Amino acid sequence: MTETILFWVMAVVSVGGALGVIAAPKAVYSAMSLAATMIALAVLYIAQGAPFLGVVQIVVYTGAVMMLFLFVLMMIGVDSSESLVETLRGQRIAALAVGLGFGILLIAGIGSVSATGIVGLDKANGGGNVEGLAALIFTKYLWAFELTGALLITAALGAMVLAHRERFQRRKTQRELAVERFAPGGHPTTLPNPGVYARHNAVDVPARLPDGSGSELSVSAILQVRPVPTDERSPGGEQ
Repeated sequence: MTETILFWVMAVVSVGGALGVIAAPKAVYSAMSLAATMIALAVLYIAQGAPFLGVVQIVVYTGAVMMLFLFVLMMIGVDSSESLVETLRGQRIAALAVGLGFGILLIAGIGSVSATGIVGLDKANGGGNVEGLAALIFTKYLWAFELTGALLITAALGAMVLAHRERFQRRKTQRELAVERFAPGGHPTTLPNPGVYARHNAVDVPARLPDGSGSELSVSAILQVRPVPTDERSPGGEQ
């Protein structure tokens, strides 16, 4: 009874996380939903007597692969408006067809196991779950394991293609950037910090130039410049 309740709870979490991956408005939310799905699958693996698979699911996929995804999203940034544009033409139809085919294969496999029953599981796990998995992966299913690795590499290359952004302008060289900085109207040196030559250190107070006027360039563009009277007195009472 407990195993049945655990299965249905984790099944709901897994399906909910999978739906969140494809329906989340932001890529970070999709990654977190995928992490929830992976953790739920790990719990199911452990409950079914495969602790090694459960630990690998958490350590490798949830702990390493998902963190890699999040780091990539943080570095390159993905705007929600970009998800409305297909980088590869017809990719959504192809993804739907592949998902439908995978679902049919999965249903057929589960139906076959349910009809015939599991044969040879106790013998395969006679030396331990880890040894049984290693023997199957590197002997009987070696080619399938190698092909899976090739598919993962292909998936990584596909992710690079999808995340690639076409440059609309030519990348400027260091020489061109230096010429622009020293051109008339440019600022070859660093901008003054707010509060320089003034009696305030607030970030919205402009720095004072040598002529006594305020430099609006010293205040961030998202802040509103706060005017400061020029006849402001110091705390000691001096002008």
